[in-house]
Amino acid sequence: MAGSAEGSFERSREAFGQVQEWLAGPEAAGLDHAGLEEGLAERGREIQRLLLQDHLDARAAAEPRLDRVAGPDGVTRRWAERGHGRALASIFGPVAVSRVAYRGPGVPNVHPADGQLNMPAGKHSHGLAKMTAAAAAAGSLDRACTLVRARTGCPLGTRQAQQLARAAAADVEDFYAARRPPPAAPGDVLVISCDAKGIMVRPGELRARAQRLAAKSVPKQDGRLSRGEVATRKRMAEVAAVYDITPVPRITADILGPGPHPPGPQAAGKWLTASVAADAADVVAAAFAEADRRDPARERTWIALADGNKDQIRWIQAQAAARGSTVTIICDVIHVLEYLWDAAWCFFPEASPGAGPWVRDHAAAILDGHALQVAAALRAAAASLPAASRKTAEKTARYLDAKAPWLDYPQALAAGWPISTGVIEGACRHLVKDRMDITGARWGVQTAEAILKLRALHANGDFEEYWAYHLHQEHQRNHPPGYTLAA
Repeated sequence: MAGSAEGSFERSREAFGQVQEWLAGPEAAGLDHAGLEEGLAERGREIQRLLLQDHLDARAAAEPRLDRVAGPDGVTRRWAERGHGRALASIFGPVAVSRVAYRGPGVPNVHPADGQLNMPAGKHSHGLAKMTAAAAAAGSLDRACTLVRARTGCPLGTRQAQQLARAAAADVEDFYAARRPPPAAPGDVLVISCDAKGIMVRPGELRARAQRLAAKSVPKQDGRLSRGEVATRKRMAEVAAVYDITPVPRITADILGPGPHPPGPQAAGKWLTASVAADAADVVAAAFAEADRRDPARERTWIALADGNKDQIRWIQAQAAARGSTVTIICDVIHVLEYLWDAAWCFFPEASPGAGPWVRDHAAAILDGHALQVAAALRAAAASLPAASRKTAEKTARYLDAKAPWLDYPQALAAGWPISTGVIEGACRHLVKDRMDITGARWGVQTAEAILKLRALHANGDFEEYWAYHLHQEHQRNHPPGYTLAA
C-alpha cells in the first residue's frame, strides 16, 4: 500500500485542487462568511469521503491473497476472490469497501479484512452509529435523522435510528459491571437513592398489572377525563443514583431558620441508571451493585434516601440484608412537608398567613425527632373537625407513624447527611421527563430502554469511555477470533 500511495489518492487530490480553485475564484469572492462556511463544509466533507474511499481502495489493492483460510467455524476455504464489495454509510458519506472473499462448499464466505477494519454487521459505520446514538439521546428521533443526513449526506430513517440506538446501548450493563468507580475522599458517605417516573408507551407495552387496570378502565364521561381520573397509558421507569457526599453537620435552624441557609452536603462522583424494561427491584439491585464496587470492603457509611414508598423501602432493606450491608434509610423531608401542608388546610382557610408558621413549627418538631408526638397532636387537634378534614389530618398522622423509623433527622443532621431526595428527583426530570415526555411521544419499551441507558451514560460523563468499550465488544461479536491463515 505504501508503494502505491502516489497513485492511490488521485481523486481526493483532484477534489482538493477544485476546492482551492473555487476559493480563489469569483464565485467564492462574492460570498459572505456564512456562504463561505456552508460551501466549504459541503466540499470539505466530499474531500474527506474521497480520502476515505481512496484509502479503502488502497488497502483492498494491497490485501494479500492467501492459499486457504479457516474461518471461526474451523472449516477451511480454498477459493479466494477479489472485489467482493459492501456498502458503508460513513460520517463523511457513502463509500464502498472491497476485500478478498474466501469461499468453501456449503459454508458462508469469510472476509479477514472485515475483522481488520472492525466492520459493522450492518451498513452504517460505527462513527455514524455513534453520531445517531448521541443525537437520539439528546432529542427526537426525527431530529436525529435530520442531523445525520445534514452532516453525513447519508439517508437515515426513524426505524434505522431506533435500531442504531438499541445496538449502541447493548453493552452498558457489562461496561459498568467491569468499570472501576472513581475514588472517594476519606470520610465521604455513600448515598443510594431511587425513584420512578412514568413514560407514555404504545398499546400493549404496559406492565401486566397496568394492562389489566387499563382494560377495566371506563371513563366517567365522553371526550375527556373527569377529576381524579388518570390515563392508564404510562409505564414506570425506575431511576437510581449512587453518589458520595462530604458530611456537613447542621441543626434544625439551618434548615428552617430565617435568612440565607448554609449549604448542605453536595453530591460528588454521581452515577445514574434508569430502566423502563427491568423491574424496580432490579434497578435497586443495580444501585447496590454500584455501591458494592465503590466500597467492597464495607469501610464507609452507607445511607439510602427514600420518598417513603413502602415497596422502595422494602427493596432497599432486602438488598442490604442480601449483601450484608448496614444501610441507614432516611425519608425525604420534602415529602414530610407536603403532608404537613395537606394537614394545615384542615385547620386554616386557603391562603391563610397562619398556615406557614404552623407548618414550620410542626416541621421543626419533626426535625428535632418528635414525629410521633406531632402525629398524636394532629389527631387530637382534628377530633372536632368535619369528617373530610379529620380524614386528611389522619392521613398525615398515619404517614408520620408509619415512617417514624426512617425520620431520625437529629442523627442525620448531626452526622452531616442529606435529608432530601433532590438528586434523584433531578435525575428523574433530566433522564426521563426532559426526553421521554416530548409532545406526542409514544414509546416502545426496547427503544425507550436504549435511550434511557444512553442518557445515563452522557449524564455520568462516561459516553466516550463506553464507546471505546462498545467497539471492542462489537469486534468480538462480529469478528470472533478463529481465522487461520496460510500463504
